[in-house]
Amino acid sequence: MSQYRRPHLFMLGAIALALTLIQPPAFAKKKNTVRVARSDSAPDSVTYGQREDVMRFGAELAERRGLDSAWVQAALAESRFIPNVAKFIMPPPPGTAKNWAAYRARFVEPTRVSAGVAFWNANEAWLRLAEERTGVPPEIIVGIVGVETLYGQRMGEFRVIDALATLAFDFPAGRRDRSAFFRDELESFFVLCATQGTDPLALKGSYAGAIGMPQFMPSSINQHAVDFDGDGRIDLQHSSADVIGSIATFLAHAGWQPGLATHFDVAAPVDASERAALLVPDILPLFSPQEFVEHGAALGDAALATESKLALVELQNGEAAPSYVAGTTNFYAITRYNWSSYYAMAVIALGEAVKRQR
Repeated sequence: MSQYRRPHLFMLGAIALALTLIQPPAFAKKKNTVRVARSDSAPDSVTYGQREDVMRFGAELAERRGLDSAWVQAALAESRFIPNVAKFIMPPPPGTAKNWAAYRARFVEPTRVSAGVAFWNANEAWLRLAEERTGVPPEIIVGIVGVETLYGQRMGEFRVIDALATLAFDFPAGRRDRSAFFRDELESFFVLCATQGTDPLALKGSYAGAIGMPQFMPSSINQHAVDFDGDGRIDLQHSSADVIGSIATFLAHAGWQPGLATHFDVAAPVDASERAALLVPDILPLFSPQEFVEHGAALGDAALATESKLALVELQNGEAAPSYVAGTTNFYAITRYNWSSYYAMAVIALGEAVKRQR
């Protein structure tokens, strides 16, 4: 998920007129009360209009961003606490073993590879143009769209405002609190809707509030998405061109280096302490190839010749021995999309599989 871009301003006159017609919602003077919803679709799950803290957030947001307070609060009043959002955001149970082979198999499989070939064939010109402008190769973009949404087939069925409000105001206990992040995303969502003339109650996305084929968070859309097909609007749900151009722009802004490999093969140090030293930065590339060698890692000629800093990336395989790669700054750029080495490797592996199939 996420997250750079140049927003397009349109229909602002019509939006401004519409906003003046929206009256501030009435809400109860109960402080921080939340009714637990019976299900995601139960009528009594509409709760945030009763929360003074939520309405206050809306008023402050509107003032900061120059938005109509009545419009913001009216939308927030209709937002719902969604139990499944709170459930899905939780990490796996403690002790759950990571397994790269199993993770890879979820994404590099015949249905997704075939769909990737069709997406590439249908959008070859846009992919080529994106590479010319940013240096991001088609297989990386194709891999991201495939992993994120199976080329638009699974873009999420949650109302974005519900997902963001749930995580902004009722982030579940039991993991690191990220409610501040989701409050920022909720604010960015209102800016996005105002800029694009979109009803905040209409957009659907993932349980984390990610939107469209590339599953951009609202802040990423505001910063990085582009009108790649030049039709005067940014459409990440239906325009493959905009999706391709926006992903390429995101990666370029994240530091993508044209012509650099995403990773190299590596034999990790045999000595546990030397291996641990290389693993300390996790996926952050901080070591030169020479420093890898000094710690006992073995690299091929291409890796030894690279000017990129490297990270020793460990991929656990359940009870089997881990796999290792030497991730470059381009590998790290992919993880800006999703802070996970498993995710980045799945993107790379799917893109390569689609390329071979073509």
